[in-house]
Amino acid sequence: IKEVQKTYQEKTAVFGQLSFQKFQLERQLDTATNAEVVLKKEIIDLEQQERTLVKELNEKYGAGTLDPQTGEFKPAQS
Repeated sequence: IKEVQKTYQEKTAVFGQLSFQKFQLERQLDTATNAEVVLKKEIIDLEQQERTLVKELNEKYGAGTLDPQTGEFKPAQS
């Protein structure tokens, strides 16, 4: 009987450790999910900024292309 009780206590302790590990992993997953949501919003905001900038440049300089590496603007050919 003592051996069965000892084994039961060991298994209970292991179960507790596993439960705690699972809890920690769930918290890490929540943190990663929240970071993903923030990053997606930032990407959407950057896309909106880009569209606004392109619109402003088209209104100021007309249609064309801008090389972001060199800053060179080439007007569209009519």
